[in-house]
Amino acid sequence: MTATEPVGTPIPADVPQPAPGVTPPRPPLIARAAAELVGTAALVAVVVGSGIQATRLTQDVALQLLANSTATVFGLGVLIALLGPVSGAHFNPAVTLAEWWTARRGGAGVAARELAVYVPSQIIGAIAGAILADAMFGEPLVKWSTHDRSAGNLLLGEVVATAGLILLVFGLARTDRLRFAPVAVASYIGAAYWFTSSTSFANPAVTIGRAFTDTFAGIAPASVPGFVGMQLAGAVLGLALVAVIFLPGKPATPGA
Repeated sequence: MTATEPVGTPIPADVPQPAPGVTPPRPPLIARAAAELVGTAALVAVVVGSGIQATRLTQDVALQLLANSTATVFGLGVLIALLGPVSGAHFNPAVTLAEWWTARRGGAGVAARELAVYVPSQIIGAIAGAILADAMFGEPLVKWSTHDRSAGNLLLGEVVATAGLILLVFGLARTDRLRFAPVAVASYIGAAYWFTSSTSFANPAVTIGRAFTDTFAGIAPASVPGFVGMQLAGAVLGLALVAVIFLPGKPATPGA
């Protein structure tokens, strides 16, 4: 879930370095698409699988949510650290769309071709991850969720959760602190599980994937359009906050 460029990794001394001013080669698009598909699948498998495990271990809903959020924090952090150097570890169409919009406005980000590849990969990965989690726990492989999440307060929660995520990711990029993304993004999502009414889906692909499982982390298909719409609205709000909060500084005027 990083923005504008993959999370940097140390380069061995014996590897030829690019000439000054030359952009290092990016992984092939097929590799980046695979990273987005596998990463989103793993993320959803963590979310759904830990939810199933939690409900089998305890009937206390607070403990269930604690187990679910804790597993998600650790799983997401590991996935960003692992796959960030390949694709940027978006795992989220809202992040990818925000990067595409940033690129259109003259900043760094993904091109339209990458957008067209990343988003389907994320959605397919999310569905596969939900099916995989159900398979691991002996649940029906595909069973539409009956967990209604259409209340207005939940939709507001998704706007807040997604706006905060976009503000964090692009704020880290603007301040050259993307190296902190694995910890920062995972920590934010873990916190947002608890401070938002919706438990912070904040991700259209994950939302679609979670409709395929009638378990703790599921969402009824009828609730998906509302959640996705509010997530996209939150992404717009997040970008607006980035533009206001991280305005570039002006050079000091001599003698001022």
